[in-house]
Amino acid sequence: MQKQSSRLTFAAAGVTVVLWASAFVSIRSAGEAYSPGALALGRLLAGVLVLGTVLLIRREGLPQRAAWPGIVISGLLWFGVYMVVLNWGEQEVDAGTAAMVVNIGPILIALLGARFLKESLPPRLLAGMAVSFAGAVAVGLSMSGGSSGGHASVLGVLLCLLAAAAYAGGVVAQKPALSHGSALQVTTFGCLVGAVACLPFAGQLVEEAARAPLSATLNMVYLGVFPTALAFTTWAYALARTTAGRMGATTYAVPALVVLMAWLFLGELPAPLTLAGGALCLAGVAVSRSRSRSSATSGTAEST
Repeated sequence: MQKQSSRLTFAAAGVTVVLWASAFVSIRSAGEAYSPGALALGRLLAGVLVLGTVLLIRREGLPQRAAWPGIVISGLLWFGVYMVVLNWGEQEVDAGTAAMVVNIGPILIALLGARFLKESLPPRLLAGMAVSFAGAVAVGLSMSGGSSGGHASVLGVLLCLLAAAAYAGGVVAQKPALSHGSALQVTTFGCLVGAVACLPFAGQLVEEAARAPLSATLNMVYLGVFPTALAFTTWAYALARTTAGRMGATTYAVPALVVLMAWLFLGELPAPLTLAGGALCLAGVAVSRSRSRSSATSGTAEST
C-alpha cells in the first residue's frame, strides 16, 4: 500500500512538471498578444471554470476553516503575484535569464520549509538541489548567449526574483492548508483568490481578447486548463504526501523538459551546453528524491 501511494505521488509530480514545462511554450505564444496582467487573469479564469465544475460534480464543498489562511496566502502569492510578475519579467529578460533566476525558488522553498514547517534538510536533498541548480544555470547561460539575442534588464531580474519569492512563499503557505482540505479544494479556492486579485486587469483582458489572434487565446485557455487546473491539483496532491523541499526540488526537471519540448515543437536545436545542463537538472532531481540505504530499510521495516 505504501509503495502504491509512493508511485501515485511520483506520478502526480511527474504530470505537474511536464505540464508546467509545456506552459513556457504557450506563454511565449500568448504573451505576444496579451499583456502580463491580462494573460494571468485569463489563465486563472479558465482554471477556475474547470476546477469549479469538477468541485461541483464531486460535491466536495468548502474546505475547513483552518485551511483558509494558507489558501488565501498561496492564492495571492502563487496564483496572483507570481503569474503576473513572471509574465512581466519574461518581457524584460530573455528566457534563459528568467529560468536561472526563477530557479532560486526551490532553494527558497527548502529554506522556508525548514524554518516555518520544521522540515529537515537531508544532505541528499541539498546535494541534489545544488546539482540541479548548476544545471539550470548552464541551461540559462546557453539560452542567454549573445548569439541567441539574449538580453536582461535590472527590472527584469528583480521581477524574476520577486516571482521566485512569491512562488516559494505560496508553496510553503499551501502545505499546511492541505492538512485541512483536499488537493482539489485547496487548488480551486487558491485559483479563485488569485483570479479575484487580478480583476483590475479585466479591462485589458477584454480589449486584448477582441483583437488577439485565435492561437494566442487558445494558448491562454490551454494554460488555464492544463498547467493551472490540472497541474496545480496534481502538485497539491503530491505536496500533501511529501515535504515542500522535496517537491520544490522536483521542479528542477522543468528546464530539461523545456529544452526537449522546444526541440520537438519549436525546432530549436539545443546546444551542447544546454543538453549538459538539462542532464544535470535531471540528475539532481534523482539525487534529491533518493533515500539513503539506512532510511529506505527503516521505511520498509515500518511498512511491514
